[in-house]
Amino acid sequence: MCDGPHERERPSASSYLQNLRQPMPLGAKLKLLARNASRRIFPKPATCCGHPGEPGC
Repeated sequence: MCDGPHERERPSASSYLQNLRQPMPLGAKLKLLARNASRRIFPKPATCCGHPGEPGC
């Protein structure tokens, strides 16, 4: 079965800030933040229609 965006829970703001506080080199942290932001802004097209058994699922 396919996981659509409507089936995932959004993380809370406190968990987001807690992840930012984790030790990591600044360059790696900024690269990761940019990559994740680009994934939110430009999501990949869905390959599944949401109906298991249909073509593409």
